[in-house]
Amino acid sequence: QARKPISQTSGSFIKESVERNIKLISGEEAIIDSVIKNNPKVQYHATTKGYWYTYDVKNTTDTLRPKRGDVAFFDYDIKDLNGNVIYSELELKPQTYLVDKQNILMGLRDGIKLMKKNEKVTFLFPSHLGFGYRGDNDRIAPNLPIVCTVTLRDFKPDDRPKAPAKPKVEETIETEIKPE
Repeated sequence: QARKPISQTSGSFIKESVERNIKLISGEEAIIDSVIKNNPKVQYHATTKGYWYTYDVKNTTDTLRPKRGDVAFFDYDIKDLNGNVIYSELELKPQTYLVDKQNILMGLRDGIKLMKKNEKVTFLFPSHLGFGYRGDNDRIAPNLPIVCTVTLRDFKPDDRPKAPAKPKVEETIETEIKPE
């Protein structure tokens, strides 16, 4: 017979954490909603991932968008919701990103795949899609919703040489036993 555990957890920590995060996200969404309402001339699009975006420069001729494995070349800046620059495009330098294969902000990871070449898009990210509960340990405070303005300069298929495929292990190994 199995023995009873020495200590039991109630799961209250997880429940409290979930409740705290729900309140945090809804509060941030309310602030973002007020930013959108205060700019009625700007058409924002809501995503199913929980962020909003608007086109500053829209490419109406191309149809291709970056996909997993492509190399994207982009510039961006980061501001707070009041428009104060946190990191300028100059400070962040041109970026090279291997789509879905490198770590970048969760919001940018998805947002770049919505863009076409030479588009400039402004994204409104709640903190959980930006720098989260830790911030960046420098200029971005914990739980800070951010605005990222991204220009997708170009994207190309990844043309780096692939690692050679590992040889397949033979499924059966035949050995011959010779009588002595």
